[in-house]
Amino acid sequence: MTDVPAAANTVAAKPMRRHGIGRRERAAWGFVAPALIAIAVFFVIPVVSALLLSLTDFDIYALADLNNLRFVGLKNYEQLLTNPLFWGAMKNTLWFAVLGVPLSIAASLGAAVILNARVVKWRPIWRVMFFAPFVTTLVATAVVWRYLLHTRYGVINWALQSVGLSPVDWLGQPETSIPAILMFVVWKIFGYNMLIFLAVLQTVPDELYEAARIDGAGPWKQFVHVTLPAIAPTLLLVSIISVAGFFQLFAEPYVMTQGGPAQSTVTVLYFMYEEGFKWWNLGSASAVAFILFLCIFAVTLVQLAVARRLGSQT
Repeated sequence: MTDVPAAANTVAAKPMRRHGIGRRERAAWGFVAPALIAIAVFFVIPVVSALLLSLTDFDIYALADLNNLRFVGLKNYEQLLTNPLFWGAMKNTLWFAVLGVPLSIAASLGAAVILNARVVKWRPIWRVMFFAPFVTTLVATAVVWRYLLHTRYGVINWALQSVGLSPVDWLGQPETSIPAILMFVVWKIFGYNMLIFLAVLQTVPDELYEAARIDGAGPWKQFVHVTLPAIAPTLLLVSIISVAGFFQLFAEPYVMTQGGPAQSTVTVLYFMYEEGFKWWNLGSASAVAFILFLCIFAVTLVQLAVARRLGSQT
């Protein structure tokens, strides 16, 4: 007899439990909704609109009257793939990425390893000094670097002449324009990656280094066999971020060289800017944006595959 009321209470409690779960779900959706709305408004809708725009001949005439807008399918992509200026911009972008990513990672990782050493004094001051270029205004620092690289009045050429070397026209020759911009870009961004590496280096247990020292490993072997395996996931993350950043270079060549000399520093993003806002071929500019996205996506997949294979071998 006493079991019947207990069973009835159990049955009666189930709808209340379901009601409580539903209320929690509604509360969760309420908290997530502002972020989802922001993502939809500022990311999903613009991306879909740009994709549709890349399939049209949207230009300055369509801006004046939408009746001039025509659907052209993949014609914009076909024209880009046969445009030598686009392939020149792609080649320049690849040079920036191939040279800039290893340089920036090496500089930031080296600075992080040095600052992580306990023998270094005034480490907080050095961290602030190395990170300061990243938070400074890009255009202002680019203008300063233009004066530093000036052929006649630049400090860098003055230093070269002081040791008996001839001055270099850094920004006026196609052979030196990309290295000159890379010097500025690496100096500008390496502080951010340095902080990421510094944070993960501080999580590596000291016991691993003590065991390596007991086994007779020197500083270089400790770095190769202890430090690099411990920070491998962070190294992959930084490399992916760096590749995406170098593929999207725009402000640096725009301010320092305006794409010259002889279009040797025109990047894909710079080419897209000119297509969209100089020649008002907005459909073609949208196609450039999606080709750039596919390039970054493909390189990221390759990086993940290589990292997965190296991880399986170890």
